[in-house]
Amino acid sequence: MPLISPSIAPAASPASAAVSPAQSTAPYADALRSLAAHDWQRLHVPAHQGRGGNAPGVASLVGEEALAMDFPMLFSGIDQQDWRLVSSGRETPLMQAQALAAEAWGASRTWFLTNGASGGNHIATTVVRALGKEFVVQRSVHSSVIDGITHVGLEPHFVQGAVDAGLGSAHGVTAEQVEEALAAHPESAAVYLVSPSYFGAVADIAAISAVAHRHGVPLIVDEAWGSHFGLHPSLPVNAVRAGADLVISSTHKGAGSLTQSAMLHLGHGRFVERLESLVDRVVRSFQSTSCSALLLASLDEARRHLVVEGPQMVGKALESAEAIRAGVRASTRFRDATPDILASPDAVANDPFKIVIDTRGAGITGTDAQYRLIRDHRIYCELATPAALVLLVGATSLADVGRFLTALHALPQAESEPERMRALPQAGERRLGLQEAFFSTVETVPWQEAEGRVSADSLAAYPPGIPNVLPGEVLSAESIAFLRGTAAAPSGYVRGAYDSALDHFRVVAR
Repeated sequence: MPLISPSIAPAASPASAAVSPAQSTAPYADALRSLAAHDWQRLHVPAHQGRGGNAPGVASLVGEEALAMDFPMLFSGIDQQDWRLVSSGRETPLMQAQALAAEAWGASRTWFLTNGASGGNHIATTVVRALGKEFVVQRSVHSSVIDGITHVGLEPHFVQGAVDAGLGSAHGVTAEQVEEALAAHPESAAVYLVSPSYFGAVADIAAISAVAHRHGVPLIVDEAWGSHFGLHPSLPVNAVRAGADLVISSTHKGAGSLTQSAMLHLGHGRFVERLESLVDRVVRSFQSTSCSALLLASLDEARRHLVVEGPQMVGKALESAEAIRAGVRASTRFRDATPDILASPDAVANDPFKIVIDTRGAGITGTDAQYRLIRDHRIYCELATPAALVLLVGATSLADVGRFLTALHALPQAESEPERMRALPQAGERRLGLQEAFFSTVETVPWQEAEGRVSADSLAAYPPGIPNVLPGEVLSAESIAFLRGTAAAPSGYVRGAYDSALDHFRVVAR
C-alpha cells in the first residue's frame, strides 16, 4: 500500500559537513543537573526522594549525584514531548535534545527510548501492523522482533540471510533477495531487516531501500549495532542517510549511553508524513510514564560526546581496534576473520569496532577461550562461538591492546584440535503461525521427547539473541543439541527457554 508525501532529501553526514554549534550542548542533561542543584524538599516519587540516606544501598551502586538527578517524568517542564510547543518557541529540553540527535544522525525526527532497542523493535513491529498484515522480514532478526510480530499478529514472509556456519555467524540479506520476496508477496506493507549483523557485516541499505521504495513500501532497519555509524569518515554510513525510513538504534551498544537507552530515527522522503504521527502515537503507548531521567540524559550526553569529540576519540579507538587486529594477524595461531565477514554475499562494508578472531586450528575453542580470559585475566569479550571470539571496542573507548594480546597468546593450546559442534542449525519446518503457536495450549516435555514437536517458544542463543527456533517451527535433533550445547557453555544462555539447561521444552499440546 504506497504512502505518498513530498520527497525530502537526506541530511548530510556530520563526518563531511560542518557541525552545528548547538551540538556542543546537552540541553536535557544540563536541565537535569540544574534541577538537582536546588535544595528541594521532595515529596514525590521515587521514594528515595533524591537523598542517599533514604536508600543507602542504591546510593552505593550509583552514587549520591545520580540519586539527586533521578527525577520523575513531567517534572518542571523539562520532559513533556508536546510538539505543539514548537510553534510557540517553547520546546522543552527533552525536545531540544531529541532534535539535536536527529540532526546528528541525519533523521527527520528522533525519539529517545528507555527500554533498549528491544523496545524500539516492539514499536516498529506495531507500526508495521498499522500499515498492513503482511511484511517481508529477515529471518535472522533479533528475538524482540519475533516477539513484536507475535504480539500484533503480523504475517511474516521470511528472507534467509547469509550464514557462515563455520564461524557461527548470521549476516544480512541482499537487494536481490528483497526484490524477489516483494515480487512474491505483493501485499507486503514493509521490509524489515538487520544491519550491521552481530559480527559486523553491513548490508547495502541504499540498494535495498531503493527496491522497497520502488514497490511502494517503507524500509525499517534494526541498526542496533550501528549507533556510531555515520559519525566519522572511517565508519560506514548510517541507515537513515542510506535511505531507510525507520531505524532502531541501540545507542548504549556503540555510542556509550547507559544500558537500556536507545533511539528511534525517522528517515526522509515519501513516507515521513504518514509515519511520523503513527510512530509518535506508538512510542507514547510503549514508553513508560516513569521512564528514567538518567537514561534520557545519558542519550543526550552520548550524542554530544560522539559528535563533538568524535573526530579525535573515534579515530583513537579505531587505531586501538586495528592494533588488536594486527596483533592477531601476526599470530601463527589465531586468525583475523575480517575477510570472512566481507566475503559474505550481503556485505558491502564491516564495522571496524567488531573484531572477530577465528580460533579454529588454535588448539582451543572460542567458548573455552572466553571462559579462560574471564577466569584468568578478567577480560570479558562480547561473544564466543565454538569457532570464534568476538570483541567490541566502544566507538569512543580505547582498548588496552597489550593486555588483551598478551592474554590471548597466553591461552593454553591442546595438542589435538578440540571438537567443535556445528553452529546455527537450519530453521525447522513451519507447522503453525507464530501467534497461533505462542498462544496455543502448551505442554512441557523432557528434551529427549521434544524432537519432532512444535515449539511454543522463541528460543535464541544469547548473545546475539537471534532466534534459532520460532514458535510454530518443528524442533529438530540438530536444534535441540545446539541449544543445549549453548546452555551448557560457561557463559551460555538461551532466551525464552523453560529452564536454563534446556532439560525441558515447551511445545504445542497435541
